[in-house]
Amino acid sequence: MPRPPRPTPPPDLFGEDRPDRFLTGLQRFTSLYVPLTGRKRYRPRPPEGGRPAELTVARREYVAPDVVALRLVAPDGGTLPRWQPGAHLDLGLPSGRRRTYSLCGDPADRYGYRVAVRLIPGGGGGSAEVHRELTEGSRVPVAGPRNAFPFARERRVLLVAGGIGITPLLPMAHEAERRGLDWTLVHTGRTRASLPFADETATLARRHPGRVVVLTDEEDGRPDAAALLARAPRGAAVYCCGPAPLLDALRRAFPAGPATALHFERFTAPPVVDGKPFTLRLRDGRELPVPADRSALDVLRAADPATAYSCRQGFCGVCRVRVLSGTVDHRDRRLTEAERAAGDMLVCVSRADDGACLELDH
Repeated sequence: MPRPPRPTPPPDLFGEDRPDRFLTGLQRFTSLYVPLTGRKRYRPRPPEGGRPAELTVARREYVAPDVVALRLVAPDGGTLPRWQPGAHLDLGLPSGRRRTYSLCGDPADRYGYRVAVRLIPGGGGGSAEVHRELTEGSRVPVAGPRNAFPFARERRVLLVAGGIGITPLLPMAHEAERRGLDWTLVHTGRTRASLPFADETATLARRHPGRVVVLTDEEDGRPDAAALLARAPRGAAVYCCGPAPLLDALRRAFPAGPATALHFERFTAPPVVDGKPFTLRLRDGRELPVPADRSALDVLRAADPATAYSCRQGFCGVCRVRVLSGTVDHRDRRLTEAERAAGDMLVCVSRADDGACLELDH
């Protein structure tokens, strides 16, 4: 039986030409609550494929001398949530660290996710732990997929990868191929032997002559940003992922090139822009100065190496802390306005005004 139309709220009790707020709210409450009292209790349907809290390493293989690729599947062999090119997955490592890695498999494969991790000597330890601890059969806590580097599928695209930066761009190339876009993929690196997924890019190159370009320092010299961008068709969108020097050079050269949009994802924390010095006050009373050119996360980790973090770019949420007092200059891409109003802060990118003090529940 169709629900009768909702009655128009009465005019304001004081005669103004607008609905009365109290009566409007009361009417909304009764329109929702009263029908529910006569119905069976509603139980939401679980999401398609579920969202497993942990995955199993089904296969691991080296796709370059220092890059291991993992295929992660549901423990029960079921389907996994869908994802789009550019998405990433958070992995919980045995030590308790959490690290974020781009999905580099086929979005059409609903039974497995693929990530690739380059070993970083002297890094924060996450990559070494993946290489050492995540063997076939290991259970891995996960969160996601989430997408902070979405592929908008513009009609003309140039994809520029530096080394392991190929990981988010491979799915974009396959998506561009499937959709019949005008695309070019450029993969740069030190040597051909160091480039991950060389077999996969070679297959793409054979299938689409002229669309895949491999440039190495050893054979071609250091890549020139302007020359890379000149490969873009006029009006194209550029997607790039790689080390900070490559991305910074592309950003500087971009205005003079033929493309009209630039999307990028970086490996390392972005440089602090327009930072001002401020202070963090911890629960134990310690006050930690944050210089203008360093992040609050860097300062917290120097004082407490166990401080959790992952992406260092303001989108994964791992470094979230509660601010008890002080005004935050929010620079993240994750928190909602309600979460910010409640006092949450992502210390990897967000800051405070010059000379201010943020009291943290940390």
